[in-house]
Amino acid sequence: MIDIAREVARVRYPVMALSTLAWGALAFGPGMHVEGLDVYCSATGSGTATIAASPSLLLALNPPSALAAGWALMLVAMMSPLIVPEIHHIRFTCLRSRRARSIALFVAGYACVWMMFGAVLASAELAYLALAPESYIPAIVTGLATVVWQASPFKQRCLNGCHDNPPLRVFGLKADLDALRFGWSRGVWCVGSCGWLMLFSLSLPAGHLMAMAAVAILVFCERLEDPEPPRWKMRGLGRAGRMTAARLRIRWRTVRRKLDLVLEQ
Repeated sequence: MIDIAREVARVRYPVMALSTLAWGALAFGPGMHVEGLDVYCSATGSGTATIAASPSLLLALNPPSALAAGWALMLVAMMSPLIVPEIHHIRFTCLRSRRARSIALFVAGYACVWMMFGAVLASAELAYLALAPESYIPAIVTGLATVVWQASPFKQRCLNGCHDNPPLRVFGLKADLDALRFGWSRGVWCVGSCGWLMLFSLSLPAGHLMAMAAVAILVFCERLEDPEPPRWKMRGLGRAGRMTAARLRIRWRTVRRKLDLVLEQ
């Protein structure tokens, strides 16, 4: 008989620890943030840089290898907690002798999609810095598009896809392909679900890490919701937000009662 609680703990705790370490590395390191021309100007004492020279300077300040490493770290921090249910699905479906291999193939397919999307995000941020440095206009435009996407039925279709755990074959090359395909498809649905949110956070002139942390919380809360028919609906913290608000109200009432008792004495 399988001890479900123990099996869940074996995955959840290491993944959460890995995510915490990645967030710590991002907080104290450069992360995925694209350095702007202000860094170059402050280092050289040249004052302000021209828009025409900005693309070459931005590429010099931001080597693709550094951006890829920073995005991989961000991917571990934000997305690793989201794939815990998928890892459980693989562990409970695959043979014990193939678990590690199937999980590795799933993660490879999932990470491949996100790394390609990370290249798109980095290119967009470079374009923002080149065309409108230190401007909130790209963030406003991207934010409006993000709000529309959040409320659209297409967003719900992506969320529903993130809950779909297909059956996996257990023998031979077909089992490997199923695990790889599972990771790839889950990555596509995840990108569709929260890609606009990430693009908005990176379009801000500053505060990228805080914005990404907020996106991570929002995305995690969205995954707690049950699948539902696609329709126009503003989506937010959902069930997790309601539960948190209810607990805060209960805590506030308890504190207020204690204060009333102290004042009566």
